[in-house]
Amino acid sequence: MRFLADQDVWKATVDLIKALGHDVVTASEIGMSRASDRKLLTEAKRDKRLLITRDTDFGSLVFLREVPTAGVILLRIMPETIEKVHSELTLIFEKHSEEELRKYFCTVEPKRHRMRLILSGGE
Repeated sequence: MRFLADQDVWKATVDLIKALGHDVVTASEIGMSRASDRKLLTEAKRDKRLLITRDTDFGSLVFLREVPTAGVILLRIMPETIEKVHSELTLIFEKHSEEELRKYFCTVEPKRHRMRLILSGGE
């Protein structure tokens, strides 16, 4: 799977995704650490990458403003829940294909995740 990690995604999470064999670039690696959320969504879609973030504002962009996206994974993670969230994230990668995830806004929490279908703006 291909990911664009927002600037707020912890290095430990980026390292996990890479260790699982996925292609992940960070916003800072591509010179977008100060880019707007809208520009990050646009770049992720252009480069056919799922956006992974901790920023809840992306929900408004995707569902209220209908900004086109190639899929979003929102991490509800805190230092004390990192292992549980990482376990759930790993499970999502095992259960769902990249093509399937591109159709959803997925919220990952300790021991559970929710997937909401993106009805417009997806691929």
